[in-house]
Amino acid sequence: MTTTFTFGDRAVKRLGYGAMQLAGPGAFGPPKDRHAALAVLREAVAAGVNHIDTSDFYGPHVTNRLIREALHPYPDDLVIVTKVGARRGADGAWLPAFSREELTQAVHDNLRNLGLDALDVVNLRLMFSVHGPAEGSIEAPLAALAALQRQGLIRHIGLSNVTPAQLVEGRGVCEIVCVQNHYNLAHRTDDSLIDELAGSGVAYVPFFPLGGFTPLQSSILSDVARSLDASPMQVALAWLLRRAPNILAIPGTASVTHLRENLLASKLGLPDEAKALLDGVAANIGSSH
Repeated sequence: MTTTFTFGDRAVKRLGYGAMQLAGPGAFGPPKDRHAALAVLREAVAAGVNHIDTSDFYGPHVTNRLIREALHPYPDDLVIVTKVGARRGADGAWLPAFSREELTQAVHDNLRNLGLDALDVVNLRLMFSVHGPAEGSIEAPLAALAALQRQGLIRHIGLSNVTPAQLVEGRGVCEIVCVQNHYNLAHRTDDSLIDELAGSGVAYVPFFPLGGFTPLQSSILSDVARSLDASPMQVALAWLLRRAPNILAIPGTASVTHLRENLLASKLGLPDEAKALLDGVAANIGSSH
């Protein structure tokens, strides 16, 4: 199993870190424990993580400022990926922020709060529905990001919460280096999209790789984990890394202990028979509802 993948023009380890959980509940407000949040970031990089996923709408502004405080000046090999296209309401609601002005402001906010002159990768988070991908033209917002790319403020552009049709439209506007969608052992809508992207060398970054706010629950997962003397979350991550060579996993946690457990997943050998059992988890969960 390959352990790295070229993302834009940068090679990253396929097991990275997602910073969303460093903000308060629901990715809103300050962290419960600021010192612990800084410690997790420093431990991740010390352990060799060189792909961190963040956004200025986590908090808002919370996770980016923590990343800067913990890690700036950044290691040369560290790739920080951020997202624009949403903003937070006063109550923590997730609201679309798609206009050229909002996207430009968001890019400048990310640059300032991260302490960077250019952003490695910016994902356009689509907000036609808060519940998942929904159709709608992305040409105008993507053109706004492409203009910022030409100015040198963005190196690479990706898409988040996207449909296959929107990906086709997006590729007509600019090069797309990654897709970031909801995908995990139990949520398999993007199976065919992942295979198509793998064929064209585009990274696929599953968000909620461990289920998100409602962690994955499966008796098959628990049984496989027991047989491998591993945690269910380690097995779920190992399955993602085996699923396709272009998958870059970004599990999030606010705990150094959980971070260390997650990172061990890259060393977990997943026998073929275990993978075959896990491949069927989505069908089993689907039939139980």
